[in-house]
Amino acid sequence: MSHKAGFVSIIGKPNVGKSTLMNALVGEKLSIITPKAQTTRHRILGIVNEDEFQIVFSDTPGIIKPLYGLQDSMMSAVNGALSDADLILFVTDIHEKHDENDVLEKITNTDIPLVVLLNKIDNATQEQVDEKFAYWQEKLNPKHIFAISALHQYNLEGILPMILDHIPEHPAYYDKEELTDRSQRFFVSEIIREKIFTNYKKEIPYSTEVVVTAFKEEQSKGGPMIRITAEVIVERDSQKNILIGTGGAMLKKVGMEARKDIEKFLDSKVFLETFVKVLPDWRSKKNYLKSFGYDN
Repeated sequence: MSHKAGFVSIIGKPNVGKSTLMNALVGEKLSIITPKAQTTRHRILGIVNEDEFQIVFSDTPGIIKPLYGLQDSMMSAVNGALSDADLILFVTDIHEKHDENDVLEKITNTDIPLVVLLNKIDNATQEQVDEKFAYWQEKLNPKHIFAISALHQYNLEGILPMILDHIPEHPAYYDKEELTDRSQRFFVSEIIREKIFTNYKKEIPYSTEVVVTAFKEEQSKGGPMIRITAEVIVERDSQKNILIGTGGAMLKKVGMEARKDIEKFLDSKVFLETFVKVLPDWRSKKNYLKSFGYDN
C-alpha cells in the first residue's frame, strides 16, 4: 500500500480563525483560541494520522509588520512554515476589507499550491461569499476556494480529501502516535497564557510570557498527581501589580481556570503554583527570547 505524508501550512492575518481551523482539522485543542489577535506566537504542528497517510498541519502566528524582537521571531516562524510546505491554506475572514498585503507579499510568488479558505461565513450573506470568491479567484487563482466556518465546523469535510490530492507519497515524518511536535510543558504554558488573554485587557496579555519551571509527577493520597510551577513574566512592575490583583485575587482566578483545563488536557490531578516575575523589555531582548524558545 502506498502511504502519503506532507506538510500543510495554515497562514493568514491575526484573528482570522487559523487556530480554530487547525484544532477542528486535528480534532484536538492544540492552539490557543481567544477573540484577541496575535495569540499564536510559535509555529505549532498538529498531526493527523491514518493508516495510509499523515498530514502535518502548521498553525502559524498571524502575519504582521514586526515592531520588536518577539514579533520578528513570530514572522520567522511563518517563513519557516512556508519554506517546507507541500500545500498552503490561506485563511481569510469573509469580512476582511481586502487589506491583506502583508500576507500577499509572502504568498504571491510561491510555487507551492495554494488554497483559499473564506472563514466566518456563518455571519455572511450569499452575496458577500460570491463577491469574495470572485475577488480571490482573480487575485490569486488558487487551486481551490472553500467557504467555511471553522468555529461551527461547517463545510470542512471536503478539506482533508483535497489535501490528500496535493501531498506526495512519502513515509510518515513523525511517529503515528504523535499528535504534535510540542511537549506537555509547552501546552501547559499555553493554557495559562490563554487564561491571561481572556482575563486581562490592553497590553497585559501581549507583554506576558509563561515559563513552566517545574513539572513533576508524584503520588498523593488521592492517587497520582502532577505538581507544576509556572512563572508569569511581565515587563514592568505596574503590570505585575495588575496581574496579581488586589490580595492576589486575579492571579488566583487565572490559576484556578488554568488548572481545570490542564487537568483535562493531561487527564490527571494537578497542583499548580504561579509566580509573577518582572524582566524589563523581555520582548526586545535576544537572550530572553532565545531562552523562551523564540529562535530565529
